[in-house]
Amino acid sequence: MSDLYISWSDYHHKIEQLAVKIYQSSWQFNQIVCLARGGLRVGDILSRIYNQPLAILATSSYSGAGKQERGGLIVSPHLTMTTDTLGSRILLVDDLVDSGITLQQTIPWLQQYSQYPIAEIRTAVIWYKACSVITPYYYVDYLPDNPWIHQPFEMYEHTTPKELAEKQNLAVT
Repeated sequence: MSDLYISWSDYHHKIEQLAVKIYQSSWQFNQIVCLARGGLRVGDILSRIYNQPLAILATSSYSGAGKQERGGLIVSPHLTMTTDTLGSRILLVDDLVDSGITLQQTIPWLQQYSQYPIAEIRTAVIWYKACSVITPYYYVDYLPDNPWIHQPFEMYEHTTPKELAEKQNLAVT
């Protein structure tokens, strides 16, 4: 099992591929819910492409050095959204499905959170790992070897504001 390294260009192309897969299914949805942090960028771009409202649910299950240690799932008690109510046909978005626990547990969370019945929830991710306990409805890449995926924004997890300031000052002088 080797690691998978993703560039910004590849990352955006994968999101576009996901958008096309959803489009080709002809499924009509009226709400996108993204799981933060990994699904933020995916949800934002899909929300813009489909012109659908975006809601954000913060979740966390990784910690430790390099954020590679899976722990218990933490789900925010609230959903952040700009609409008064949650849509009835929800596209639940994340960057990847690893163990599948996050998607598996957020689907019933959304159903309980909504004050109105939800007709359908479909899941969409870029990467679907074989070790997942859930199969996403839409995905771009199936990864049978369960590699660790190094996404382009992860560099900021090891960057401090001081380092950025020093880098900016060097570039200016």
